[in-house]
Amino acid sequence: MKYKVGFIGCGNMASAIIGGLKAHAGIDASEIIAADASEAAREKAKETLSICTTASNTEVSTQADVLFLSVKPQYYETVIAEIQPTLPAGQIIVTIAPGKTLAWLGERLGDVKIVRTMPNTPALVGEGITGVCKNNLVTEDEFAYVLKLLSSFGLAEAIPESLMDAVVSVSGSSPAYVFLFIEAMADAAVADGMPRAYKFAAQAVLGSAKMVLETGKHPAELKDMVCSPAGTTIEAVRVLEEKGFRGAVMDAMKACTAKAKGI
Repeated sequence: MKYKVGFIGCGNMASAIIGGLKAHAGIDASEIIAADASEAAREKAKETLSICTTASNTEVSTQADVLFLSVKPQYYETVIAEIQPTLPAGQIIVTIAPGKTLAWLGERLGDVKIVRTMPNTPALVGEGITGVCKNNLVTEDEFAYVLKLLSSFGLAEAIPESLMDAVVSVSGSSPAYVFLFIEAMADAAVADGMPRAYKFAAQAVLGSAKMVLETGKHPAELKDMVCSPAGTTIEAVRVLEEKGFRGAVMDAMKACTAKAKGI
């Protein structure tokens, strides 16, 4: 079953999703329509993605079989109030905003099919991961189709909604932590006399992540494989532990989760 896909908001995340749909989900550009309040954003999406764009949110909401609400969380209330009276029967609405629960969405959208998601910015390079849950109006076949769409720009995993705030901290926001780590490693390399070492640091992070995903080994086991007795790596690990590296990451994620719950 093929749907026409619509987007309200065509910023970076929407563009990443659209790119994945075209490249890996068998969705043709002619089957995608997007709206944005910004003329510059509309023109950029039209030029780079070859899709139909419009300034009208209701033009998109009335035409799409699957509708992505890809605006920032603070605009959800206004956008939903605008489009809710014109939503066609059977439409599937996909949200990407943290903190907007299925109950909150249902109160404002009414009895419609809703899939709540939390993607992350690595979707921009086809390596995202998206946590996904649905309300009880979405059939299993429809949910499988949406998961296929979401898998076109990375991985997509169905999870209980109760875990969605944790997804915000472990994947939605975590690229920022990783970027800080990469920057810090590159800065340290500069201090040791190496020119800006972003490529070395980034590739080390990329390769390490692939080892976790592809070997199935526990991260602690992979860490031990690098740490030779009385070697350089275990000395670096000792300092990280002394400075509270793991505790700082865990505290940061707890703060992120708490913020997500309060949005």
